[in-house]
Amino acid sequence: MSEQADNVPNNDEEWRELLTDEEYRILREAGTEPRFSSDLLDTKDDGVFTCAGCGTALFDSEEKFESGTGWPSFWDVYDEGTVETRLDESHGMRRTEVVCANCGGHLGHVFDDGPEPTGKRYCINGAALEFESED
Repeated sequence: MSEQADNVPNNDEEWRELLTDEEYRILREAGTEPRFSSDLLDTKDDGVFTCAGCGTALFDSEEKFESGTGWPSFWDVYDEGTVETRLDESHGMRRTEVVCANCGGHLGHVFDDGPEPTGKRYCINGAALEFESED
């Protein structure tokens, strides 16, 4: 994992103070929100999706697309190095987990069934994100 910035909590107690229960469950315990439950699912405004844990820019609205899966989906990341991936073999599946490179927070998973030009589908929990509109 990348070196953490000053704005990242140092321990579990600080994370619990910073995050809502749902954000904590997803970002710190690798949880998943229910399908179609995120307010960010239908967000179509121009802006940037940031990590709810540390504020790092993760995805641009220009890379967001409707995947039909029930979670916000993106075909690319905001900048190379803002997210990291790791093998996830939980729940009897073999998937690629996506985490924030700055704070290590669980964001979701990435799959190879997205649109061009990358062919990727970053399937991300909306509770792991905040949206900063360009307006």
